[in-house]
Amino acid sequence: MIRVATAHDAVAVAEIYAPIVATTPVSFEEDVPSADEMRGRILKTLETYPWLVWDTGTIGGYAYATTHRARPAYRWSVEVSAYVREDARGGGIATSLYSALFRILRAQGFHRAFAGIALPNDASAALHSACGFEPIGIFRDIGYKLGSWHDTQWWQRDLGNDGEAPREPTPLARLDGALVEELIGLDAP
Repeated sequence: MIRVATAHDAVAVAEIYAPIVATTPVSFEEDVPSADEMRGRILKTLETYPWLVWDTGTIGGYAYATTHRARPAYRWSVEVSAYVREDARGGGIATSLYSALFRILRAQGFHRAFAGIALPNDASAALHSACGFEPIGIFRDIGYKLGSWHDTQWWQRDLGNDGEAPREPTPLARLDGALVEELIGLDAP
């Protein structure tokens, strides 16, 4: 059910994301990205980070990691996001995607995951809490969308890999594909 995304998933990913961008403040993007734009994002992300999809013949959701900040000392930290198709929400898809994502990130050598949640968003807060995140702060009135200002609450999750001298994170493209499949499959029924 969970697998690494491919360029062929771009249309389904764009369809999941489009109503979130167009009708909610959940994403601070203002223009709905095209399938071509999403294809480029998927391929660029997969050079370094995982992008996973929930696939049962139809893409039900996706989760991915990306750069937290550009400066080199941040390279052991990632930002993560998960989105689920509206008619598939509440069934544990995002939790399963995050679980697999975190195992891969840990194997890559990453140390912390961060997630920003536009407020109010009780469902996302509940998801992140259930997945081991802790709230660490709120940026007040940081984004203006759909006619009003919105706060963003930031959450943090330990990925492990503690120690004095961390190893360099391994880009996903250089991680053994069989290991990635094994890490994804740990949640399989």
